[in-house]
Amino acid sequence: MQDERTTIGIDVAQAVLDVWVHPSGMSWRTTHDASGREELVQALHPLAPYWVVMEATGGLELPLVAALSEAELPVVIINPRQVRDFSTATGRLAKTDRLDARSLAEFGAAVNPPVRPLPDPPRRQLQELVTRRHRLVIMRSMEKTRLSRFGGKVKEYIEDHIASLDG
Repeated sequence: MQDERTTIGIDVAQAVLDVWVHPSGMSWRTTHDASGREELVQALHPLAPYWVVMEATGGLELPLVAALSEAELPVVIINPRQVRDFSTATGRLAKTDRLDARSLAEFGAAVNPPVRPLPDPPRRQLQELVTRRHRLVIMRSMEKTRLSRFGGKVKEYIEDHIASLDG
């Protein structure tokens, strides 16, 4: 028997949020800004979702996650590869934002992912700083590798960039 708990799938893009409600099939699109997030929170509360599922998008999802968590809605962030594999396994090969939201909702209903509380603000800030440092270390390493490939003015620009990263 299929689970009838309400599961919301949200495809997060820079400008818009595509929303799918499982099992009803209701869907809509809203803006991905403060007013759109507030509108979404207001629309989701009466639906009493068991899960609100979205993919990790490299941080693009974080303002929405914070708004939903603050509103005490059960947010689950999923690895995009898991959802892609699920969609492929269920025969859904077309890729649109609306279908991605549907796949996320169906994934949540089928897999029952655990809801994990959002880290408190100081921990989130520390995680962001660690992530940023990691990316800068990688960037510095890549620039050091490029140094041997270039000469003249380009080499000077790379050296300046490395010095800036060291700072």
